[in-house]
Amino acid sequence: MNVSDVPVVIKGQLDRLYASYNSPEWIHPDPLEYLYLYPRFHDREVVGLIASSLAYGKVIQILKSVSVVLEKMGSFPCEFLKLQTPSSLEQTFLDFKHRFTTGKELAQLLTGIKVVIERFGSLYACFLAGLKQDHETVLPALSFLVENLRAAFDGHPNSLLPLPEKGSACKRLNLFLRWMVREDKVDPGGWPGVGPSRLIIPLDTHMHRICTLLKLTDRKSSDMRTAREITRAFSQIEPSDPVRYDFALTRLGIRNDTDMVSFLNRCNNPHLGGKGS
Repeated sequence: MNVSDVPVVIKGQLDRLYASYNSPEWIHPDPLEYLYLYPRFHDREVVGLIASSLAYGKVIQILKSVSVVLEKMGSFPCEFLKLQTPSSLEQTFLDFKHRFTTGKELAQLLTGIKVVIERFGSLYACFLAGLKQDHETVLPALSFLVENLRAAFDGHPNSLLPLPEKGSACKRLNLFLRWMVREDKVDPGGWPGVGPSRLIIPLDTHMHRICTLLKLTDRKSSDMRTAREITRAFSQIEPSDPVRYDFALTRLGIRNDTDMVSFLNRCNNPHLGGKGS
């Protein structure tokens, strides 16, 4: 698909949607809400990676699972990890289960976070170490971060840490980056050295469906190629911040008080005009 064919009229509708829903009052229920419970930078990025990694399945179960993990880690998750060993983490989360994620996989993720923080000082510092000025997107730096997280447990397969180069859309990892890089009324930010223009849209089947109906892609698979194509389409609309509309768009069809059909009709039929979402 030629993204230059994306109708400019969509921007007006997207901006209205953003104005309506990109606000703290619309965050719940969303795992993003947990980040606001941790004012310290080092804790917030740890919580962000945990919450985004478990962000699959029904939202009520996601919130429950994230809450269970964070309760065990106490008020200062970063300090908690510094005091743990791989075996103690595995024991602590032995009975944890979130859909197909086991306690062992969670303990591996937490071990990876611990080791990266010990080596680089923070997840942010590790990410920056893999980010070069000529990188068009965050993907090389994301791969670097994931490789360092996986190295802590000898790179064994882990569903919470997919490698971007394998073709997965890496929705949850890109969601984590959106939370960390962007800063507005919804996304808390904290990683100022990464430009929002390099972000990739967090793509799942729900977002894929919306973007297909918006004619931003005609690809059938919700993979990394599709995520990048959709991101390029959004870059035509908002070059400096292509994932700006992600949160607002994902309210469509999730909340009972949104009207996805009307929104899509206005985007695809500009003569309808109208205000609101």
